[in-house]
Amino acid sequence: MAKTKMKTHSGLKKRVKRTGTGLLKRTKAFAYHKAEHKSPARKRRLRGMTLVSGSDMKRIKQLVAYK
Repeated sequence: MAKTKMKTHSGLKKRVKRTGTGLLKRTKAFAYHKAEHKSPARKRRLRGMTLVSGSDMKRIKQLVAYK
């Protein structure tokens, strides 16, 4: 019996990118919803990308195995 390939999680592949060294990067949470109530300094800190935490890395790498 032939083995089937695991499918990439389609929701996650839109939200995660790989770095050159194989780590995963993501956008920061809490940045846009109700942004008018957040201070400018807080909104600046929430800009840009950050790495997926080490405790989640193994689980998320499996979900985006072929990306």
